[in-house]
Amino acid sequence: MHLPFLGHRHHKSGDAALPADPESIAALLSECELLRSQAARADVGLDDTPASLEALDQLVPRWRDDAETLPWLGNDAGLYLGTVVVRTVPGATWEIRSDGEPVLRLASGREVEVVDAGRAWAASGVPELSQLYAEIAET
Repeated sequence: MHLPFLGHRHHKSGDAALPADPESIAALLSECELLRSQAARADVGLDDTPASLEALDQLVPRWRDDAETLPWLGNDAGLYLGTVVVRTVPGATWEIRSDGEPVLRLASGREVEVVDAGRAWAASGVPELSQLYAEIAET
């Protein structure tokens, strides 16, 4: 998921890169409109908590029949997982790599590609979002 509107992060040697505002990035990445819409239709509230990840894992995956929706929903699922982690795991932040991909950076320094995990979840249900959250929160 390339986010071109966040701008290029390349800079000349010796130039300081402009720091991204972590709160603005977190707010932008937490929107997840398609996922929130699908969840609302199934009466699942997404309140940015680990419990909401468990509720998402229980949804009937009707989106798998729609090849156009599937990748977008997967992106949103990964971003939502990241949103829950950033809001509940101390020291976790979003980082936008030089290629425009959002990844989580944990306090330990570990980088987690939650968007890829969200795509896998949307396509097959494995790994479960709540299971991924538990693994990430342990570190």
